[in-house]
Amino acid sequence: MATTVPRIDGAKYFDGEPRKLFINGQWADAAAGETFDTLDPATGEILAEVARGEAEDIDRAVIAARAAFEGPWSRLTPSERGRIIHRIGDLIEQNADELAELDSLDNGKPVGVAKAADCALAADLFWYMAGAATRLNGGTINPSVPYMPGAEFHAYTLREPVGVVGQIIPWNFPLLMAAWKLGPALATGCTVVLKPAEQTPLSALRLVELMSEAGVPDGVVNVVTGYGEPGAALAAHPGVDKVAFTGSTEVGRLIVKAAAGNLKKVSLELGGKSPNVIFDDADIDAAIAGAAAGIFFNQGEVCSAGSRLYVQNEQFDRVVEGVSNAAKAIKIGRGLDPDTEMGPLVSREQFDRVTGYLRLGTAQGATAKVGGNAIEGPGYFVEPTVFVGAHSGEAIIDEEIFGPVIAAMPFDDVDDLAAKANDSEYGLAAGVWTRDISKAHKLAKRIKAGTVHLNTYHVFSAELPFGGYKQSGWGREMGAEVLNNYLETKTVIAQL
Repeated sequence: MATTVPRIDGAKYFDGEPRKLFINGQWADAAAGETFDTLDPATGEILAEVARGEAEDIDRAVIAARAAFEGPWSRLTPSERGRIIHRIGDLIEQNADELAELDSLDNGKPVGVAKAADCALAADLFWYMAGAATRLNGGTINPSVPYMPGAEFHAYTLREPVGVVGQIIPWNFPLLMAAWKLGPALATGCTVVLKPAEQTPLSALRLVELMSEAGVPDGVVNVVTGYGEPGAALAAHPGVDKVAFTGSTEVGRLIVKAAAGNLKKVSLELGGKSPNVIFDDADIDAAIAGAAAGIFFNQGEVCSAGSRLYVQNEQFDRVVEGVSNAAKAIKIGRGLDPDTEMGPLVSREQFDRVTGYLRLGTAQGATAKVGGNAIEGPGYFVEPTVFVGAHSGEAIIDEEIFGPVIAAMPFDDVDDLAAKANDSEYGLAAGVWTRDISKAHKLAKRIKAGTVHLNTYHVFSAELPFGGYKQSGWGREMGAEVLNNYLETKTVIAQL
């Protein structure tokens, strides 16, 4: 039975009635009639029951998406499509209080952060992609055909939507990750079956309502909630032309295997173990604040979190003390508390994962300068933690923890620094702190990462491509580059 704690406009999500699937513009029960509970990670209490979709529900959703792709959505002009997408951004902005509360309750993050960051960035992403809808242009080509001397040709390219897209999003930024996926898919003219994370389905269900209100035709966006079954069925479905996944590298490998059946296009935004480098000549106070934000923002549940901190010897003790003091000062509590700066981890599973790494770090010889423990009481809270004394080859250095845990290491050999920064199977992000701008740009060129922050960290914008090298994924989110994930290029050639 859902909790009866008073809510704002989203109260219907907690009225005791199960939340349903959204297929072809209609709310629908799961074919098997099953549901699951979504929990408040701050208390462990049930927030709402949600329909538990499976493969049969994915079939229904794909059929609806195919009909919409070949029907009403394809008949809209790019300008008409762009205006609808822009209205989605407007409605997110107008309903930001409700959406922020849903994500705060479902994910645990501070409600103020959810509104100021997640909702604002989600709205801006749709506004940016609204303009992209009218800029999907091909080009003209003057081909040379050596085996046809004297022949003349007129050739051009067309940029066309790939078709029906399966999108699987994670639980760390529920609304924002839905926006990152849906915005470019709609801008290019694709239709979508969206599978939100089972831990955080509520804001996606509210978002699809707002999309319908904005004028998105029935069947263009379908939402199937559930555990792993619908995600696996979506990745393998022969009626899906492309799958886009954000999540762990381990699951990303399974997505690739499942997609091989019909060789559907795949884009992946996966894990990270990002280096954050502080030189002696940096603005140390700014670097300390940036290093703390780089790991403790969003409870450390950020794929690009700066979890490996390299500090030049002279400033190592000062930086470790500063980041440790920042960790001690963080106000931890329930996300709905306006004073909260760090909420709980998203689930019992994630809590067990992070606390396991805390124990393992200590067992392997590292020392927690601050934190290192779970917080007793209800909910999935852990202390923000700063480790020293860890080394490459140990778990807390090599493996993605996905929690508020940073390992600080001193360095002296600048020439060896790029090798240290690149000593990871991941390559999602990095940070460099120095007043020497030449040194900063030289190191940025040598680091194998999709985003390198210079004297800042965790800067996201709809205009900036985001994605990784190596096992951090394939393709890019946001920016103009993301449109390539959802487009095919057709060559048309005529002999004159």
